[in-house]
Amino acid sequence: MAWIRTVPFEEATGKLKKLYERVTGPDGNVDNIMMVHSLRPHSMEGHMALYKNVLHHTGNKVPKWFLEVLGVWVSSLNDCAYCVEHHFAGLQRLLGDEARGQAIRAAIEAREPEAAPLEPAQVLAMGYARMLTEEPASVTAADIEALREAGFEDGEILEINQVTAYFAYANRTVLGLGCSTKGDVLGLSPNNSENPDDWGHT
Repeated sequence: MAWIRTVPFEEATGKLKKLYERVTGPDGNVDNIMMVHSLRPHSMEGHMALYKNVLHHTGNKVPKWFLEVLGVWVSSLNDCAYCVEHHFAGLQRLLGDEARGQAIRAAIEAREPEAAPLEPAQVLAMGYARMLTEEPASVTAADIEALREAGFEDGEILEINQVTAYFAYANRTVLGLGCSTKGDVLGLSPNNSENPDDWGHT
């Protein structure tokens, strides 16, 4: 599951047990990306709070399914299969169109977002996410202005930025500690966007 020791759900005590209980999915399942924090529960708490607020908050205006597209895209650019598989499953569930989802994934795997069945503004957002992932110092004010001209409000640009930045963190957590999908239930997420404190996965 990981290259470092982790504490199984049934052995957790104290704060760790309380956090596990907050992030569980069906049958008490805890995603390995969260379990990998088990030796430092405070970092799990920080990770989950960031994840919930960046991807699953009612204050977001960019459609959640497209935020998941960005997550799959950034994870693919970083060769993080764990996050690609988890978030593609979530994307498919949210999109409700298997063929379109598969076409988006094919474009991502080909590194050709312009071939995806997306709006031009969304393709542009993927270009921004690619720059921020691969060459962050190359991003300029002109790139932000291009997103504005494509129709994104500044708050939406912030959402795109934060999802891209979050996945850089998540991908490195997974890749740097050898986290696998073994035992995970793919595609679950904290879907109660109305309550930022509800971390339960469904």
